[in-house]
Amino acid sequence: MMSKEQALHKAEQQFSQLKELVEQAINAGWRADQLERASFAELLDLGFALLTAFVAAQRDGNEGEQVERQGKTWERLEEPHERRYVSIYGPLEVRRCVYGTREGQKIEHVPLDARLGLPAGEISYVLEDWLERMCVKDAFRDSVNSLVDLLGVRAKVSLDTGEEHSRQMAQHAGSFRASQAMPPPPEEGELLVVTADGKGVPMRCLSDPQMSPPAHRRRGKGEKANKKQMAYVGAAYTIDPFPRTVDEIVDELLRKERAQNRPRPQHKHVWAEMTRPGDGAGEGMLLHGPSYLFAELAVECHARDPARRKELVCLQDGEKQLWDLQEEWLPRAVRILDIFHVNERLWAAAHCFHPEQSPQAGQFVERYLRLLLEGKVDGVIRSFRQLLATRRLAGEKRKRLLAAIAYYDNNRQRMRYDEYLAAGYPIGSGVAEGACRHLVKDRMEGAGMRWSLEGAQAMLHLRAVYLNGDWQAFIEHRIVQEQVALYALAA
Repeated sequence: MMSKEQALHKAEQQFSQLKELVEQAINAGWRADQLERASFAELLDLGFALLTAFVAAQRDGNEGEQVERQGKTWERLEEPHERRYVSIYGPLEVRRCVYGTREGQKIEHVPLDARLGLPAGEISYVLEDWLERMCVKDAFRDSVNSLVDLLGVRAKVSLDTGEEHSRQMAQHAGSFRASQAMPPPPEEGELLVVTADGKGVPMRCLSDPQMSPPAHRRRGKGEKANKKQMAYVGAAYTIDPFPRTVDEIVDELLRKERAQNRPRPQHKHVWAEMTRPGDGAGEGMLLHGPSYLFAELAVECHARDPARRKELVCLQDGEKQLWDLQEEWLPRAVRILDIFHVNERLWAAAHCFHPEQSPQAGQFVERYLRLLLEGKVDGVIRSFRQLLATRRLAGEKRKRLLAAIAYYDNNRQRMRYDEYLAAGYPIGSGVAEGACRHLVKDRMEGAGMRWSLEGAQAMLHLRAVYLNGDWQAFIEHRIVQEQVALYALAA
């Protein structure tokens, strides 16, 4: 590596070349983008020279023949050791003194690494940040290729690098969430709302037999024949009450006429959990994804409303497992069945009697939707049973109508929509649906994608951080955590 003086001299030469390039662009009448492209590589070279000068100025970290740390004495090894540091400007070979017991044994103390705050691996924190910002939005291969295209050969990252760094970074997601301050009370709405839903993730062949049901066992709820495993997505937010009329909800659902003055969710936090082997849970023990999710929702609710002054609302579809967990973890919540799923069942019932896209089907749905919104669930169930008996439905149509009846009957205690509308509660789980789409589907269901359990959960953690708008704070948290682990004992 060059000395500080050599690197700074090189930087001065490169800066002079950049000034000449600008003069050339002015005289030749270049467009602005032409100068940007032509100067970018030169700027990276200048940055590399300045970084080299900065590292060289720290010397080699020689603290004498011996150092004492934490009551132990370590010897300076005879030969300096080199390590590779891959920055956004390019790879740098750093030669430094190291301390330990003897050559071939664990290196215990590297003063220069601690002084520079170097990461555990080769990739710089900045390059890692840029790479993972891309990886949480696009496929690993596309992200790596994009970064290499932007930085050229300087990037020195591979597909394996992107995946491995995602798993490493995700290990800090739990401690990051625990460290986050709750939103300021003046910025919160009067209602505290939680919602949960499940979305399948396409999986590779699971190596752990506990995570893959045997061929002879009937699949349980959430288990897919096409090798998908459920990711359970939760969201918590606050919102102000917004009383509405039946006509307004009908207009929104059937005519897409959404009210313009409706309040917006405040400080929406989303995250997701999959069932997986649990750290410290004992050999063979599994961390149950939906249970863990509701435990986290309960912690969030307590932190945001410790005095329980806000009305707590739980808004979900009809999955019994999730409602059972709500009863266990959030028993005081007002339980509301998502109106969009209710409406889907109405359309399925309508198509048992009327053709799709027909005016008659629309009239059927509007009639029964109004009754449901007025709190007349029992009346709708009786009417459907009468239709089942009098219209002599058979086959698939009979099954669809029976399914609608069972859905409303099982969830009738969560369908008091007349009370919910008067109180201004939300009745649609658009937040959960959107979270499943943005958090899971948009990133994890691309063509040909298959995930390991560890890789899928890591991506869910990182993507939740990104979608919550906490990425920069998370990056700083991750750096601090790793720096403490690497160098706290060397201080």
